Amino acid sequence: MKYRSSVALGVAATFFAFAAPQAQIAPPAPAPALAEAPPTPAEIEAQRAKISLSGDVAATVNDEVITSYDLRQRMMLLIVTSGVQPTEQNLPELQRESLRGLVEEHLQLQEIRRVQTKQKMKIEPTDKEIDDELGDLARSNNMKLEQLERQLTTAGVSIATLREQIRAQVAWRRYMGGRFGSDIKIGADQIQNVRNRMSAAAAKPQFQVSEILIDAQRVGGMQIALNGAKELIEQIKRGAPFAAVARQFSSSPSANSGGDDGWLASGDMPPLVQAALEQMHPGELSEPIQTPDGVYILLLRDKRAGSNTQLVNVKQAVVRLAADAAPADTEAAQKSLMDLRTRAKGCEGFEAKAALLPGVIAGETGETDLNELAPEFRDAVVKLRVGEVSAPLRTRQGLHVVALCSRRTGGHNDPTKEEIENRLYGEQLAMLAKRFLRDLRNSANIETR
Repeated sequence: MKYRSSVALGVAATFFAFAAPQAQIAPPAPAPALAEAPPTPAEIEAQRAKISLSGDVAATVNDEVITSYDLRQRMMLLIVTSGVQPTEQNLPELQRESLRGLVEEHLQLQEIRRVQTKQKMKIEPTDKEIDDELGDLARSNNMKLEQLERQLTTAGVSIATLREQIRAQVAWRRYMGGRFGSDIKIGADQIQNVRNRMSAAAAKPQFQVSEILIDAQRVGGMQIALNGAKELIEQIKRGAPFAAVARQFSSSPSANSGGDDGWLASGDMPPLVQAALEQMHPGELSEPIQTPDGVYILLLRDKRAGSNTQLVNVKQAVVRLAADAAPADTEAAQKSLMDLRTRAKGCEGFEAKAALLPGVIAGETGETDLNELAPEFRDAVVKLRVGEVSAPLRTRQGLHVVALCSRRTGGHNDPTKEEIENRLYGEQLAMLAKRFLRDLRNSANIETR
């Protein structure tokens, strides 16, 4: 979650990744899957009926016209690729998002064509390159190009609509890489600073997060962003794939990878986001979270302890005894557990051997943070080597022995120098691209109908 540069290359970041530092043009990122369940003919007709736009002109961008047909086609494409179904509540936002995307693409292509004419250079992709991109998209969805085209046609989307979107995305990616790529210098000190921060954070709890950012400035205000986030959450709960929704609606750089922001450490996130994650369980979807950047939707995919945490896998056996058990009963329980300790010699067959002794119940705790064990067990486990069984210990429940099956340090592998460099490069390029697109919009003559 790159909160210091939570931006993307506008809607043009839907399918493709940023250029890598070593070259101006990077290979495209994996394309998003289409909605898993294609709509039925009845659903398509219902969608088309909802998306009825009157008038021929939806907007003009520096005297270039966006027609109502263009807007309707883009809305249908947005529905197909995000899995979000149109409702009375979300239809205005689907229309606004589609129009925003079309306006930004017109601004991008106008600027690119101006540069092409002035500098007599080619930036826009050829038809053959667009065909190749479409082929990659089809393969990523486990289908042939003809099948992809049929699925779009069935959903009421012309393949030409997708081709034009890809044309703008590829051209913009190339232009941004060429215009700003050579100006971005990632120094050894920046890479070391990232490593230092990661080392400092390694001992903290970590969260594997996917995100959607609704940029309040881009959509027209915090309340609009909040309402849009609430509607997207409802759509995700109804089955819209989180990754597909993120690619189409998120303004974060992670939109390129379906919202995947990787592992984040405690302290690396704004307080409101941190507080929300700490209350969530893996697999849980957050409520809308307002920040100065806009409104976030988070999916907590997993969480783990920090690298200074000892994770242990323990088996235990117990003979239940009342606090005032007779000495004879206590002695018999002690004898049974010492017998188990001798027989088991570690975790192998621990439960089976315990089952042979009267009154002995055994089980496995699973991998657990050592600090989360009850004090009596923690003190015993700390002294054990893997494979050893403790002497009997007394609790209010009875007499126990514990076997240490495994011990490891929590944490993760450090990223390579190249991975850190690419991430920093992508963040800086995204920030420069957002500013440049904002300037294009501010100087443009845009009218919506």
